[in-house]
Amino acid sequence: MSKSSHYLLSQFISVFGSLFFTLFFITSVIYFIQIARITSVIKITFFELGKLYMFLLPKVLIFTLPITFFIALAIVLFKLSRENETIVLFSLGLPPKKIAKFFLIISSLLSAFLVLNALILMPLSKELQANFIDYKKTQARFNIEATEFGQKFSDWFVFINDSGKDYYKEIIMYQNEEGKDRIISASEALINNQQGEISLELKGGKAYDIAKDEINQLDFETMLIRMFISDKVRGIDNIRTYWFDIFDDKRKAKDFVFFMLIALFPFATTLFALSFGIVTYRYERSGIYFYISLVILAYFVAVMILQQYHPIVSVIWTFGATAALSYIVFRQKILKRF
Repeated sequence: MSKSSHYLLSQFISVFGSLFFTLFFITSVIYFIQIARITSVIKITFFELGKLYMFLLPKVLIFTLPITFFIALAIVLFKLSRENETIVLFSLGLPPKKIAKFFLIISSLLSAFLVLNALILMPLSKELQANFIDYKKTQARFNIEATEFGQKFSDWFVFINDSGKDYYKEIIMYQNEEGKDRIISASEALINNQQGEISLELKGGKAYDIAKDEINQLDFETMLIRMFISDKVRGIDNIRTYWFDIFDDKRKAKDFVFFMLIALFPFATTLFALSFGIVTYRYERSGIYFYISLVILAYFVAVMILQQYHPIVSVIWTFGATAALSYIVFRQKILKRF
């Protein structure tokens, strides 16, 4: 690698790193909030919270790396153009064509990694996360805390006034089903977990069925409310089996199109980034952020529209059209001028 290429790479890594960690942090916070919702159902330790986050890491990377690469590449070249350093690079034997080849190699490696991430790591991490949550549901005591609102047991809303290790006191449960309200109050409740079957044993209480025209009351000494959670470990035989039914499973087809096109985004838009970043700053001082936003918006709108069509054709057409258009823009805007 020449000194000029090394300098260009170091400038890119500096901008890429700052943008990546910012987007990575924001995306991670969003997923941590989603993970935190699980604690309303089961108890997990801080270590297990980190384990769940690791299962989501492939999805975090596929959302952050492609966009970061495109934005960082356009910004660093615009920064060099503003400081007239691109002219120096051209003079040192690094013309736009060589710069494009240099970053196309990097973007192709990044897209290859993201494709493997989308096709292999994400399905595996998804299954591992589902297995982990199912396992915790069969092992852990449900996280129902005293004097807190909005907690649920199965499809019942639950409020308790006091709790111990395996019992609750002064419990009220509410359910709305088919336009009928159901309310249960009990003086005490015990929680049991037997081979994945979670049950609440209510003692000394009343149950009310409240319909539009009538109210029924039932007094009971003991009542069981069960919620069965499967203890079977989910799994996939192999990645080929997982993706085999994308032509029949609409959800998997949409996932395939969406994540594959995100993975190919860096390579498809590299020449767009060069076209917007390499400018004659005296005459072109604005527009880069508009063009960056336009490309990202247009690409993802196309992805969302084509999700409903044939997955393989959608990926090939969108990727091919984007790459071809980026080459045309690069040839007209850069190669003919520099």
